[in-house]
Amino acid sequence: MTALSVNVNKIAVLRNSRGGDEPSVLRAAACAIDAGAHGITVHPRPDQRHIRPDDVDALADLCRQRDVEYNIEGNPFAPARGEYPGLMELIRRTRPAQATLVPDGDGQITSDHGFDLAADAGRLAPYVAQLKQWGVRVSVFMDAGTTDLAAAKALGIDRIELYTGPYAEAFAAGDAAEALAHCRHTAQQAQALGIGVNAGHDLSQANLATFLAGVPDVLEVSIGHALIGEALYDGLDATMRNYLAICRGA
Repeated sequence: MTALSVNVNKIAVLRNSRGGDEPSVLRAAACAIDAGAHGITVHPRPDQRHIRPDDVDALADLCRQRDVEYNIEGNPFAPARGEYPGLMELIRRTRPAQATLVPDGDGQITSDHGFDLAADAGRLAPYVAQLKQWGVRVSVFMDAGTTDLAAAKALGIDRIELYTGPYAEAFAAGDAAEALAHCRHTAQQAQALGIGVNAGHDLSQANLATFLAGVPDVLEVSIGHALIGEALYDGLDATMRNYLAICRGA
């Protein structure tokens, strides 16, 4: 069964829009775990637009207590800034099960492309080596259709996370066949090299089953924006159970 990791960034966006501690990121994560989530994902950014360093620490404790996977996403190249200590420091002190490296910047509303390993492998290498020394599984955000998989293997990463935004956009437009084929081809190439495959970005109840049927053996999907939005209508517990049923069905 494909594991479901729930990204709780959107809870933090809502909390930060008003100030204070409500809605509680920690309570939302606990509710997701109670409903069957296999893990929790956060993507702290240097500008602290949603998840803050104190959230990262508190959620690490929760995931340890509840024995679920913790996945921290972010750009290892982004330097420390103010109260943001840098991605690697957050990972050092919390030791998540997985770190997903993403080439994002302050100017991006959300992650919108994967790494170009032809350009970035050399810069990434020491970060990957440090993460593996800490016992953290390393995943790298990659575009479907990438030709960099040999470089990924040489880098020693454990998994790629397929950027599924283009697939979701094509699905919504009514013709996802080509985008799905790109995802499947890249996943199969990675798997042939012994690299595991995760996926995430704009996956939803509407498009997830088609994606998992078309891209076999995806190990984990990370879903936040759609899941939290759907939960506003149906409740977090019911929404979680719907997603888990889709993962089991695949």
